[in-house]
Amino acid sequence: MHIPDGYLGPYTYVALWIIMTPIWIYAGRRLSNELRSKQVPLLALSAAFSFVIMMFNLPIPGGSTGHAVGAAIIGIVLGPWAAVISVTVALVLQALIFGDGGLTAIAANCFNMAVVMPFSAYYVYKILSGNTDITSSRRVFAAAIAGYISLTLAAASTGIMFGIQPLLHQTAEGVPIYMPYSLNIAVPAMVLEHIFGFSILEALVTALIFAYIQKTDATLLYGEPSARERTRIGRAGIA
Repeated sequence: MHIPDGYLGPYTYVALWIIMTPIWIYAGRRLSNELRSKQVPLLALSAAFSFVIMMFNLPIPGGSTGHAVGAAIIGIVLGPWAAVISVTVALVLQALIFGDGGLTAIAANCFNMAVVMPFSAYYVYKILSGNTDITSSRRVFAAAIAGYISLTLAAASTGIMFGIQPLLHQTAEGVPIYMPYSLNIAVPAMVLEHIFGFSILEALVTALIFAYIQKTDATLLYGEPSARERTRIGRAGIA
């Protein structure tokens, strides 16, 4: 889903830089307030994980690529605001070091993969898991569905960005200046490749990692009380 330079016109990529700048600032502030010391090493590991998993990509007709992102499990484990920072770091490094994603399109790529994905994954997971116990298998299922839906939504967002370019930027003769494919081509090209392939991979990765954390140390999960907080709650209940 990495968008290269030259596929988005200035109306789109400048608007997304304007949108993403306050999101990055706010995410940084939330991160400093919410992230527990126990989760700090996971932040660096999650950025490295996202960086590596996104390197395994395949070209999609129209100029983009398809791949798993890892943003869903990061959003569920560390919280969506932490995922904004983590995935952004991975995307910026990929653009600067490997040219994977354009420099002008960094904000666009971050919006799709560091905002749309973790936030949609987190809230889908919360809705589907409900009030079930943290060790419930339903939570693993919820994490898998969250990974599937979140990557599909991010692919649709990318397709929409591509598809509106012929409407925004044309020559006097009506020839598209940037991305030549309209919404009826760009959106299906992005979405279908993910629905039947990459979103399934994202679901599997999300479920497997979630199940491992669930069994080893569920207190790492965002929004779950730490061991000390659980003890305090238990004592208050007894009292």
